[in-house]
Amino acid sequence: MELRARGWWLLYAAAVLVACARGDPASKSRSCGEVRQIYGAKGFSLSDVPQAEISGEHLRICPQGYTCCTSEMEENLANRSRAELETALLEGTRALQATLAAQQRGFDDHFQRLLNDSERALQEAFPGAFGELYTQNAKAFRDLYAELRLYYGGANLHLQETLAEFWARLLERLFRQLHPQLLLPDDYLDCLGKQAEPLRPFGEAPRELRLRATRAFVAARTFVQGLGVAGDVVRKVAKVPLSPECSRAVMKLVYCAHCLGVPGARPCPDYCRNVLKGCLANQADLDAEWRNLLDSMVLITDKFWGPSGAESVVGGVHYWLAEAINALQDNSDTLTAKVIQGCGNPKVNPQGPGTEEKWPRGKLALQERPPAGTLQKLVSEAKAQLRDAQDFWISLPGTLCSEKLAMSSASDERCWNGMAKGRYLPEVMGDGLANQINNPEVEVDITKPDMTIRQQIMQLKIMTNRLRGAYNGNDLDFQDASDDGSGSGGGRGQEGTHGRGSIGEPTMKAELTSRVRGVKADDSYSHATERIKQRNPWLTGRQHRKGADCLPDETLRISTAPDKTFPNLTLNRLSEYGQQTVRLREQELWCGCARAAGQHPGRAANGRGH
Repeated sequence: MELRARGWWLLYAAAVLVACARGDPASKSRSCGEVRQIYGAKGFSLSDVPQAEISGEHLRICPQGYTCCTSEMEENLANRSRAELETALLEGTRALQATLAAQQRGFDDHFQRLLNDSERALQEAFPGAFGELYTQNAKAFRDLYAELRLYYGGANLHLQETLAEFWARLLERLFRQLHPQLLLPDDYLDCLGKQAEPLRPFGEAPRELRLRATRAFVAARTFVQGLGVAGDVVRKVAKVPLSPECSRAVMKLVYCAHCLGVPGARPCPDYCRNVLKGCLANQADLDAEWRNLLDSMVLITDKFWGPSGAESVVGGVHYWLAEAINALQDNSDTLTAKVIQGCGNPKVNPQGPGTEEKWPRGKLALQERPPAGTLQKLVSEAKAQLRDAQDFWISLPGTLCSEKLAMSSASDERCWNGMAKGRYLPEVMGDGLANQINNPEVEVDITKPDMTIRQQIMQLKIMTNRLRGAYNGNDLDFQDASDDGSGSGGGRGQEGTHGRGSIGEPTMKAELTSRVRGVKADDSYSHATERIKQRNPWLTGRQHRKGADCLPDETLRISTAPDKTFPNLTLNRLSEYGQQTVRLREQELWCGCARAAGQHPGRAANGRGH
């Protein structure tokens, strides 16, 4: 009898357990008081909450046992869980955004300050040393610094051409100034310009500045741009909305335990990771290119040091300018003799002084100041922070689980596994979209990647390519990463380096950038045409099939094809566009002319020059 009684007792206990698991009416007596308290604390009306558990056939997300949640409560909590995860994602990325923004401001302020200090040193030292040789040409120096700032800021300028134009104009001005008794018409100055390269009137200063500046400025500006792109990527990715499948999984993760009467059960660690890995699968695909970008940024900081580094060159432009004027003064007699030998004796200026004026020839010896250590501190902090951020995207699910979603500290019988309190048995998925094909918690279509995130991956690749080019001293085609793919960049690198166009655009064979110069508003047709040809050799030769045969009131067009015409400049207004940069692409270019309202008589229908 005793054995039989014990057997009946075991059968009764098992029946009770089965009844509870199936939502037997015996379990209806449990109160929903704790759920009411939690639900009300989130700002919802308590009128929706039942006093005791009810049958859960109406539930669409949570398991359909006996429950304390109505359909309306389940919908409210689902919306709340999605909003809370989106907020957690924004907050989880905010610290990284702030770090990158602070780094960008710090480096940008430092490089701008170096350039400003250089210009200030020039303005303080040059008047006393060079007198009117500087004061009468102060605007040329101001313009140079203005263009250096524009270039550093990413403007559409070719730095080598900018420097070449500065030296050419400065030589013309100073040569006129040193010889006011002579008539020096434009054609004589053209000859002077052709003689300049072999004569080297400024010594080695122009060449040294060009070699150093192209490397230093491109390293500085590309690094700062990289920080900006990284911050933009984080900001845009953080705003990518969650999928409906993710929203359902997050509701089940966070609030279904409340509905089933076990609000104290926190999500099992592996369960939370699988939900978040599924929700953030596209974000994890940023990992490879994100690491490449940060590695390239850390690497390029090596180019900030040494005689050709950004610290020395950006802050020392005035040293090379002083060396150049010193050399010109030392070589002025020899230069004049060789120019006369090559270009002939210029006529005497009847309105000039009777004899050549003797300018006081002072020499300026500037002592380089040692770096203050500011850049070294910035670089040290940036390297540490960039290395810490390398695994940001693949560590994000675990970070959110532990810091934002109140994940359980251990996977045991007391944690919430999505169905009840108990161990979570499925394995944790890998990182990225492709690894979510068998995710047990989130239905993920691995054939449909998020296009916003794919675009950001492309931006990371583009910026990494620029950084690698900058590390090698190449100024790759610059385009602000926030653009939509239109526009063109800020120059080229060494000869043969290919710039980047928009996605899918064929790589250009070459990129030539120069300035249209030498045309005055009152020039005649023949004079204007000849002037353009003489002073803009980039319009002739292999890059030009005809020459700039355009009337003064017509439009000069530089194009790679009939349907790709760059911004037009009218010849009678070219003098107003002295700083206008015209980008030329491909080795075979042509120059055609067309009136503002139509085609030039005799031109082909496509506007091509004959």
